[in-house]
Amino acid sequence: MPTLPPLPEAVAVLGNPVHPVDLDAAAAWVLAAAEGAKPRLVVTLNPEIVVRSRHDEALRRALGRADLTVADGVGVVWAARRAGFDLPGRVPGVDLVFALLERAGPDVRVALLGGRPGVAERAAATAAERWGTDVVFVRDGYFDREREGGGVAAAVAASGAHVLLAGLGEGQEVVLEAHREAWGARVLIGVGGTLDVLAGAAKRTPEWTRRFALEWAWRVGLDPARWHRIPRLLRFVALTLRHRR
Repeated sequence: MPTLPPLPEAVAVLGNPVHPVDLDAAAAWVLAAAEGAKPRLVVTLNPEIVVRSRHDEALRRALGRADLTVADGVGVVWAARRAGFDLPGRVPGVDLVFALLERAGPDVRVALLGGRPGVAERAAATAAERWGTDVVFVRDGYFDREREGGGVAAAVAASGAHVLLAGLGEGQEVVLEAHREAWGARVLIGVGGTLDVLAGAAKRTPEWTRRFALEWAWRVGLDPARWHRIPRLLRFVALTLRHRR
């Protein structure tokens, strides 16, 4: 069993812990944790999650219990800087997942949970073809979290998965934390829309938007379904500007 690499002490970003690690260090830690002896929760923190946690006690508790929290969004890096902390940079959730699957190859059993019907299956096929990933469980995200959450967790545990990648949208961290032991997996990661990207159901933003950290503007600007997120982003900006070291 590999030794779990030590993490640098987390810093507080608007009340949320964030570990100052880069993509390489985060992927190495997750890969080691996948062969560990206890379930670990990984959070990819973005401005929307920060804002929602301000009035969602269950989400705030889940974030506080995470074993690794990375700065998914450029806004989190900016807020950390405002608080006096220089993070190594962003660790986008999709990049973390791709790096993990590439490094793990067929040696780590993976469960894919979330998305519309068929998305997890297509994501599994892509991962198997691209990296030889051993996907042992797939299911869409359409289930009642309170009534069926325990049963879904038991099914994941029965599959023998080492890593659970859950794209369950808002509140995914709460679902993962609520059944932390029951999932059976050693690493639990809320991956948002990553399964859609892996399945080809959603495209990554142009490379230049990633280079200049403008993915959020591209997505929100071109997709009216995302316009409801704008008030949250503005709220995050306001919170950050008011924050002092």
